[in-house]
Amino acid sequence: MKRLTSPDLGQLIVEFFEIHLPAQRGMSVHTLHSYRDALILWLQFAARDAGRRLESLRISDLTAASIERFLAHLEADRGNRISTRNARLAALHTFARYLGAKHPEQLGLVQSILSIPFKRGAAEVPIEYPESADIEKLMNHIDRRTRSGQRDYALFALMFNTGGQVRLHGKGDKIRLCPLWPRTARLLRDLIAVQLPADPDPANALVFRNRNGGTLTRYGVRYLLRKHLPDYRSATQGRQIHPHALRHATAVHLLKSGVEFATISQWLGHASVTTTMRYARADLDLKRQALAQVFPETLGVPAAGRVRWHGAELTRWLRRL
Repeated sequence: MKRLTSPDLGQLIVEFFEIHLPAQRGMSVHTLHSYRDALILWLQFAARDAGRRLESLRISDLTAASIERFLAHLEADRGNRISTRNARLAALHTFARYLGAKHPEQLGLVQSILSIPFKRGAAEVPIEYPESADIEKLMNHIDRRTRSGQRDYALFALMFNTGGQVRLHGKGDKIRLCPLWPRTARLLRDLIAVQLPADPDPANALVFRNRNGGTLTRYGVRYLLRKHLPDYRSATQGRQIHPHALRHATAVHLLKSGVEFATISQWLGHASVTTTMRYARADLDLKRQALAQVFPETLGVPAAGRVRWHGAELTRWLRRL
């Protein structure tokens, strides 16, 4: 049997992300990012586990035993929940199936990986969101006299808002129109007015840029959020704040303001009102209101690129996806 060398593994990963997932499977960019993160974590763990440099890994290192140790590492050392552990395993399952299609001689290896089960017992985690006082503290911490402060203030105002309206291309390739509060629209206009044009076509210009004028990544947004709200810890998990928490805060804020569930569902781009109802469980005084809106008759109405196979370069390429 042909021995698969390290370049085969690197080329397989590149084709998996450049061709198989986007073109053949039609997966969204958000799913690509999730799978990319899973592969990066596995590559780094597998290199340590095998005692070799990352670029020396072979397809034969992708074993069921190694993956099981990796999954245990996610829970024990990284503190990941069962749902996160299962998401990483799903990505590795998909990659294993692709490996089997490209190299049928590795079918035994693929089957052993696919036999690793998803873990049961993933409890529903309470929704974590900052309260109104936290949002106020965040916005007051930003020095709007500086160019970066003006950007940060407009960024978090938009995230909390998300009049005018904004067209968002989000998870699952969903397109949604979200109204902007007048104050948010003014902040965005002011920010755009003071920025030097980076593209001759305004439609293609970046609104939120990093210090080098490039795209402000999700990691950059998380850094800025924790920079301006350094003392925040969630009540249930004790974790630092993350950007998605502002989305949760917006939902709960709208519910408390009396906005109906159907409107919030469209606002957030949920597939159904049932998804939106999760936010009622995040706040006790919203439970009856949520049920009454969904069952009014029963309850009544209440008041990429070309990659050379090198360990560091491959992980950098994956992070740029």
